[in-house]
Amino acid sequence: MTHDEIIAALANIKDPDLHRDIVSLGFVKKVEITDRKIDVEIQLTTPACPVRDDMKSQAVNEIRRLGFTGDVNVTMASQVVSHANQVREQVLPGVKNTIAVASGKGGVGKSTIAVNLAAALAKDGAKVGIVDADVYGPSLPLMLGVTEKPQTERIDENRFKIYPIEKFGIKMMSIGFLVDTETPMIWRGPMASGAVKQFLTDVVWEDLDYMIFDLPPGTGDVQLTLVQTIPLTGAVIVTTPQDVSLADVRRGIRMFQKVNVPIFGVVENMSYYICSHCGHREEIFSNGGGRKTAEKFSVPFLGEIPIYTPIRIGGDTGKPIVLMEPESEQAQLIQSVARRLAAQVSITNMSATDKPKIEIAL
Repeated sequence: MTHDEIIAALANIKDPDLHRDIVSLGFVKKVEITDRKIDVEIQLTTPACPVRDDMKSQAVNEIRRLGFTGDVNVTMASQVVSHANQVREQVLPGVKNTIAVASGKGGVGKSTIAVNLAAALAKDGAKVGIVDADVYGPSLPLMLGVTEKPQTERIDENRFKIYPIEKFGIKMMSIGFLVDTETPMIWRGPMASGAVKQFLTDVVWEDLDYMIFDLPPGTGDVQLTLVQTIPLTGAVIVTTPQDVSLADVRRGIRMFQKVNVPIFGVVENMSYYICSHCGHREEIFSNGGGRKTAEKFSVPFLGEIPIYTPIRIGGDTGKPIVLMEPESEQAQLIQSVARRLAAQVSITNMSATDKPKIEIAL
């Protein structure tokens, strides 16, 4: 059994999202061969990869087909691919990917989706942060059950370092952590934009795989400030199925396209309701509009999230549904959306590079 034979066998395994074999993609990091054992390390681009177990089984089977009867040990690792941009590396040097969660209008459950996506990615093993960029209506403190103030450290007379609060494995920052819950933010646009910019420059974020921005609805100052301060890796658009929401979603997609921000996909929230007594499906706000909009703009459709009372309860009590009821069908749907999002980030970031290096031990 030779190293070249094993590499050739592993090249038969294709990544379903990137449509290339795992050898040319550089996923095979190590091949170690002894008389009675073969050790292989495969490193994927996200811990949230939905096909990691299938890929591991394929690797074992491909090696077995070569006639090897000893032990085959395949280790699955992950290393999230970074969005390569020098400006982002200067502003947020430890953050690999920045993802905006946006909506064309309010009331579509954008913050609920943003919080649950962050929780789902963290649950899969990623390092995640979330910024509540809706300074006029911050919802992060309530939705994640945070009441404490962030710690600060003085740099000089006018500047402080701010340390994000961490809960559920998620680092977070919100204007709601810094002001009283009943204090209205009576600010003009530049003040709101300045607060968001401070969340990027004055907060000690350290190493993160994904930073999620829960944006205010619409296409205003905060959105423009964000894309001008850091090149976003991409955006997720949240909508409900009815026409009034979809019209605004189309404007939101156009805005991101004009500033060259990739659209990772559309999420249709409140897509349908299943009666808990009789099981009847009711499409209260119509259905399918999100998928049609995604198809119209040739962007991915990430999934449908139903109306489900515990999702609302989780938002009110600070316990995201993916953590409160992880085995429920609704939580699994959100987890699937998060994994599709992670896949889209990898697809965007992966490009042709130098020939991958594989560690060989004979």
